[in-house]
Amino acid sequence: MEIKGKAIAFGDDINTDVIIPSKYLTTLDPDELAKHAMEGLDPKFYEKAREGVIIVAGKNFGCGSSREHAPIALRHAGVRCVVAKSFARIFYRNAINIGLPVVECPSILEKTSDGDELLVNLAEGEILNLTKNLRLQTSKLPSFILEIISAGGLVEHLKRRLEKDGKL
Repeated sequence: MEIKGKAIAFGDDINTDVIIPSKYLTTLDPDELAKHAMEGLDPKFYEKAREGVIIVAGKNFGCGSSREHAPIALRHAGVRCVVAKSFARIFYRNAINIGLPVVECPSILEKTSDGDELLVNLAEGEILNLTKNLRLQTSKLPSFILEIISAGGLVEHLKRRLEKDGKL
């Protein structure tokens, strides 16, 4: 599974309150949440992300509260993948559960600038920075996680399995 997009870079400790401010948690509409994703750090993020982007970030991306709204807002804003030095565990799990690919790459911020064109190969654990002609290693995602992401999230993955087994 390959994902291509332009990089938008952020630093360390991007928490879920920054990803989607709590004042917008009165709605469950993913398209409305998307309009406010990352707005405190980049008021034009939604406009940039709509074309399909890859967030690159430092350590501890998604720290803070365990709200599922954060990865939902990113995915519906147009984020195709998040590559970070490290993730808060609950954000990582929530992202996979809603079908947003997330991978760790310790050198991503040092090797990537805003606007660089990236190609992320989730199965091979490889990131190509097409702008700088660099190849970066990342963690390979296990096949069961790739299946969940390909299905669009855990719920869709389970529906497909139940249909295949004749139980739905």
